[in-house]
Amino acid sequence: MKKVVTLGEIMLRLSTPGYTRFVQTDTFDINYGGGEANVAVSLANYGHDVYFVSKLPDNQIGQAAVNSLRRYGVHTDYIARGGERIGIYYLETGASMRPSNVIYDRAHSSIAEADVDDFDFDAIFKDCAWFHFTGITPAISRKGFEITLKACEAAKKHHCTVSCDLNFRKKLWTTEEAQIAMNQLMPYVDVLIGNEEDCEKSLGYKPQNVDVTKGNVEAIHYHNLFTEMIKKYHFQYCVATLRESYSASDNGWSAIISDGKEYYHSRRYDIRIVDRVGGGDSFASGLIHGLMTYSTKEEALDFAVAASALKHTIPGDFNLVSIKEVETLMKGDTSGRVQR
Repeated sequence: MKKVVTLGEIMLRLSTPGYTRFVQTDTFDINYGGGEANVAVSLANYGHDVYFVSKLPDNQIGQAAVNSLRRYGVHTDYIARGGERIGIYYLETGASMRPSNVIYDRAHSSIAEADVDDFDFDAIFKDCAWFHFTGITPAISRKGFEITLKACEAAKKHHCTVSCDLNFRKKLWTTEEAQIAMNQLMPYVDVLIGNEEDCEKSLGYKPQNVDVTKGNVEAIHYHNLFTEMIKKYHFQYCVATLRESYSASDNGWSAIISDGKEYYHSRRYDIRIVDRVGGGDSFASGLIHGLMTYSTKEEALDFAVAASALKHTIPGDFNLVSIKEVETLMKGDTSGRVQR
C-alpha cells in the first residue's frame, strides 16, 4: 500500500428524499461528504494507506463525520479538533430536464477558520507518495488557501506527486479570486484535473469549439487546450471528464488525458444517474489509483472513467466500489445482470 494524503472539508449533507424539492420535504437524508474526503474513501477502498487532513468541531456531529471516514478505512490521525461548526450542504436531486440544486451553509466552519499551526505538515507528509487537493479548500476562506499552500510546499519537500482537481465553485468565490489563488498553487501540481469551466474560471484558459450544452465535447479541443497549459505550468498530465448532459438523469461519460504531446480518449459510457454528487471525486480517485498502479496512462484513465460511471449509480457522496467491480466494467460488462 502507498501512503496518500488528501486535504479538505468534510461536510454534513442533508438531501431531500428521492426526487422531492426543498419546498416539499419535511425530512432530510443524512450523509457525510466533500471533495477530498470522497477521494480518500475511494482510495482506501482500493487498498491504499489514506490519511484525510481537516479540522472538525469537538462535538458529537464532528465525531460522526470522523466515524464516517473510519468505517471505510481512512486514517483520521491528522484531523484537528475545535472550531465552531461543521459545514453543511443541502442537496435537491434533479431529474429529467430539472437540474440538481446545492445550497451551502458552511461559513465559519472549523476548517475555514483553521490555522496553519493546527497541522504538522512534516509529520503528515513523511513517507507520502501522493497528495491530492481541490480548488474548493482555498475557496472557502483565506485561511483555507494558506493551509493549502503550506501543504503543497510540504508535499514537494517530501517528494510527493501532487494532483489538483480545480473544482471551480461560483457560490464560493469569483473568477478573479480563483485565478489569483490557483495560479499560486499550480507550480506544485503534477497532475491537473479540470473540465472546460474549471480551466476557464480558475486559470483563464478556455477551449475552442467546446459547448457542453450542445454536446460539443470533442477530445482534440481539450488536448489543444492542455498543450498550452502544460507549456505554462509544466504539468505531467492534464485530465478532463467529458460529460454529455442529455438531461439530469442521463449522461454520456468519458475522459481525456494529455501529456502535451499525445492524448488518449477513453471509452464512453451512457449512464443513468442515481446520484451525481461525488462523480468527479470518484474519477479523481480512480485516476490516482490508476496512475499509481497501472503501467500506462491509458489504463489509468480507463479505470477512472469506469469507477466514476459506477459511482453515478450509488446514493451518497462516497464511491463504494471495489477494484474487481471497476475492472469488470473496464472489460466491457455493462449488462447490470444480477450477480448470484
